Amino acid sequence: MIDQQVSLRGSAARIPVRPRTGRLLVLAAVFVCAACGLVYELELVALASYLIGDSVTQASVVLSVMVFAMGIGSLLAKRLRSHAAVGFGLIEAGLALIGGSSALVLYASFAWIGESRFALVGFSLAIGVLIGAEIPLLMTLIQRVDRQDAGGTVADLFAADYVGALVGGLAFPFLLLPVLGQLTGALLTGMVNAAAGGALVLWVFRRDLTPRSRWLLILVNVSVIALLATATALDDDFERAARRAVYGDEVRVAVQTDVQEVVLTGTGRSSLDLYLDGRLRVSAQDEYRYYEALVHPAMDGRHARVLILGGGDGLAAREVLRYPDVRSVTLVEIDPGVTRLARTDPALSALNAHAYRDPRLTAVTADAFNWLRAGRGGYDVVISDLPDPGITASTKLYSAEFYGLIAEALAPGGRLVVHGGPPNTRPRTFWTVEASVRAAGLSSRTYGISGRRTGFAAGPDRAKAPHGWGFVLARRGPRAPALGLSPRAPKLRSLTEGVLAGAARYAERGRLPEQAPSTLVHPRYWEEP
Repeated sequence: MIDQQVSLRGSAARIPVRPRTGRLLVLAAVFVCAACGLVYELELVALASYLIGDSVTQASVVLSVMVFAMGIGSLLAKRLRSHAAVGFGLIEAGLALIGGSSALVLYASFAWIGESRFALVGFSLAIGVLIGAEIPLLMTLIQRVDRQDAGGTVADLFAADYVGALVGGLAFPFLLLPVLGQLTGALLTGMVNAAAGGALVLWVFRRDLTPRSRWLLILVNVSVIALLATATALDDDFERAARRAVYGDEVRVAVQTDVQEVVLTGTGRSSLDLYLDGRLRVSAQDEYRYYEALVHPAMDGRHARVLILGGGDGLAAREVLRYPDVRSVTLVEIDPGVTRLARTDPALSALNAHAYRDPRLTAVTADAFNWLRAGRGGYDVVISDLPDPGITASTKLYSAEFYGLIAEALAPGGRLVVHGGPPNTRPRTFWTVEASVRAAGLSSRTYGISGRRTGFAAGPDRAKAPHGWGFVLARRGPRAPALGLSPRAPKLRSLTEGVLAGAARYAERGRLPEQAPSTLVHPRYWEEP
């Protein structure tokens, strides 16, 4: 609770501007500092969700730790009220340095150590303590330049603080992140923070400072801004070095789209790896094992019209288009950056057999959930080629409601196949996917295959990544679909009827007791050890 009982006794501070102007300058500093503080908070949440995963958990950790630390900072600020000007200046310099460098240090700890959770909690605590100390000191300063009742002061400070937070909250996703990126955005925010705090104290309250404290603040603020500016200048070199640590020495393409970070490594088709937000999505070494298992069992039956949800890399489409009797394929991908690479990158387009050149394929840039809500239907096969389920932005794409929309989009006798994650290392997640499919009124059959490579993650996390892939094949009606291959199936490298029989046993032997389905209002996907 902010101390509202600020003493009004004593004369106003000796400032070089009129009291009303001084008050406006203090409120302007509150506005800037609040905007910067919220940017630091959002940077931590966004980067933690990208590096660690499970965005709900990471946001909860950052917000709860930061709010708790703000209370501690408010209490500690009581000791600084007698030296409010120099205390505020030093706090803003510290906040600028810690907040501005937070994204860089988190990414470095992930790239070279393989663990960023402890750094996340540490930065949340430190930034929260410093933000919490701001308002009590600012209240003391504003009362000294323009004597006013405590209630009016609190109202003005809170108004400037909330408006600044609004501006910072909107600037992060619409300006800083897409234009500057996470690392440069945080560093520049720190420089603005240091400049605003230092300018307020060194100009408006310079007569309250002793020569020693004045030179201390100048030295500290110049050092902080110089450090952040140097880091900004070296940002590109740091990112390249960190990417090499995470992805290896053969990073060929690295782009930040509006949706995610997309990285391509390898020198050609046979060595290509595709990473989305730091997780291995496609590996040329064994991608055929995954895509043959995903696509071909679902093609056992009528397959004139096929819908692919996700799969912007074009590899699922490649397998579908191997059937000459397929008349049309609709591919719904949310990230146009992925489909652009799949069309134009020589190695990736060669790997997907130039699927986007086939006139039967129509690519749509849209969110799959919203696209299905428009009532499109009549598909013989629906292939859900999406990232592993978890508490992320894609959670709704593994919900019972989503599968209900797919059920409406299926033609009579149509089939759905879903990638549900590895059944051996994440069994609860896999069987929750299966339960969610059945909750939509579909009858299901499960199967799974082991992967040759040891992981799906990048860098140091590769050894901890899951093994194998699990799939749920389903159709409308009371009977589960048969698990087999179409008589018209092309020649496959890894899949036979015998392999499919073993794949069914592989999944079923790890079946868990009945799991509750995941819904939009009650998501049930969590990270499993």
